[in-house]
Amino acid sequence: MDNRHDLNVILSSRVAIILVETLDEKRFLGMLLELSSGGFGGRKKPMFRWSVTEGLRRIDLDMAAQSHNTDPTGILKHILAVDAPGIYALLDFHPYLDDPVNIRLLKDIAVESDDGARKVVLVSHELKMPPDLERLSARFEIALPDDNERASIVTDVVREWNAENPGRVKVDPHAEDLLIRNLAGLTRADTARLAHGAIFADGAIAASDLPNVMKAKYELLNRHGALSFEYETVRLSDVGGLRNLKRWLEQRRAALSGNVAGLEPPKGLMLIGVQGCGKSLAAKAAAGILNVPLLRLDFGALYNKFHGETERNLRESLQQAEVMSPCVLWIDEMEKGLATDSGDSGLSRRVLGTFLTWMSEKKRSVFVVATANNISLLPPELVRKGRFDEIFFVDLPDMKTRETIIQIHLQNRGSEINTFDLATLADTTEGFSGAEIEQGILSAMYTVNANNTGLTTDSLLAEFERTKPLSVVMREQIEELRYWAAERTVPAD
Repeated sequence: MDNRHDLNVILSSRVAIILVETLDEKRFLGMLLELSSGGFGGRKKPMFRWSVTEGLRRIDLDMAAQSHNTDPTGILKHILAVDAPGIYALLDFHPYLDDPVNIRLLKDIAVESDDGARKVVLVSHELKMPPDLERLSARFEIALPDDNERASIVTDVVREWNAENPGRVKVDPHAEDLLIRNLAGLTRADTARLAHGAIFADGAIAASDLPNVMKAKYELLNRHGALSFEYETVRLSDVGGLRNLKRWLEQRRAALSGNVAGLEPPKGLMLIGVQGCGKSLAAKAAAGILNVPLLRLDFGALYNKFHGETERNLRESLQQAEVMSPCVLWIDEMEKGLATDSGDSGLSRRVLGTFLTWMSEKKRSVFVVATANNISLLPPELVRKGRFDEIFFVDLPDMKTRETIIQIHLQNRGSEINTFDLATLADTTEGFSGAEIEQGILSAMYTVNANNTGLTTDSLLAEFERTKPLSVVMREQIEELRYWAAERTVPAD
């Protein structure tokens, strides 16, 4: 996007009010000043900047600020009264748009400046205009730095470090490429700040810098609580079983970066299965296997009582996920957020439509991992073939997987594996989910701690034998789920 060209088109039009939502105020004002001074084909016009702290100041000439002219209503009256061309950039004017007097004055300016000579440019991080005033305005969106601009920013930071320190920055070319790509979606100032932090921390650009850059990037972009950054992902060694799923993910690791010729980045997968069998753990493992950040979308935090706000919250969250790409977007228990029924006045259908549209149109490498316990609550258009790359079924662990799960949990809690009969423990836990095995081990540890004894195979067997797993308590429902999944999904293990 050519920022200057597009801005000049708007400035050359007859629209008197221009709306600019940006966090890069300094960069935008610099562009506006260049065009107002006749640069890049712009028409020469006096340019003024106003803020509630400084008042009105002409900035195309070196003139002092009119500190007496700080009143928001007063500045609009002044602009309306001046019968001369000019560009007036009003900074952070959004709190004063609730005043009916200011709205009327802006309308008067728009109507009386229909020749386009006077321009009022409202610059803020957010601008919500009354509908009748919105129709008299034009919006300009300043494009964020592209790959070449980000590369130039990183080069400038490297040059700055080299000038201030002995030696030269140690650059890993692959890590540099990843750094430039992962800084996408930030303003120029934020891009420079994060690049500065990564390079000046150790005088190097290395793969170890990337996790901290992504964490800092997320914290800059996070606007509400629906999307969270999962700082800890899971290693392959922390997950028992799921062999088919692990192999499937490893085959797509390179393609997610978009660097494999002829291959589009994978869309994502859905995990359906018995509760407690590791679907959430698999979602975390997906980010670890793919070596990208993990974001978690909480559908419950999206919902808002005001019409249209829920869909807007979802769109903002999905846009933020795209900015964080490449990444894994984890949607846990998806049926609770996208299940449709007749009692929600169409809200669930609108949310579903918003999500499906994004799934089909997204351009960035956002790998969706959705988990669900009750497939019957999900609408058919969500689970049809092609929506996700694959649907995996996570079943109760088999004998070998149960042995691996027991070993992982005992090792994670400092137990000496050689002192346990893992085969007997795995045989005893037939029908247990991974979560039930973990809970049984924890319960046994509490018991032996209270009795001042050590954890043994017998103490674990005693705890497992007291447990009635979900496969027994809800046998009919689980068998029904297995029957449904047999011909419709791919086994995760």
